[in-house]
Amino acid sequence: MKDPRDIILAPVVSEKSYALIESGVYTFKVDPRASKPEIHDAVESIWGVTVLKVNTLTRKGKATRARKSNKAGRKADSKRAIVTLAPGSEIPLFEN
Repeated sequence: MKDPRDIILAPVVSEKSYALIESGVYTFKVDPRASKPEIHDAVESIWGVTVLKVNTLTRKGKATRARKSNKAGRKADSKRAIVTLAPGSEIPLFEN
């Protein structure tokens, strides 16, 4: 089994993700190879909360260009997990 801290990389900090926290939905950046059951188990083991469902999405990296050489490049793709918790469960990391 993978270490849960290797699956959950970082919380997503944005206005939209903070608005979802009030309804018990948290957003995380996760390892691109992680599956929904692995994300589910990782969140439950790290914070000791009950997870109802996990939705994932893969965001494609933006195309980039170097200034001097004009070479084309690409930023890395990233995967996000939107985790819905059971009513009454909350993650204290996000509290004000």
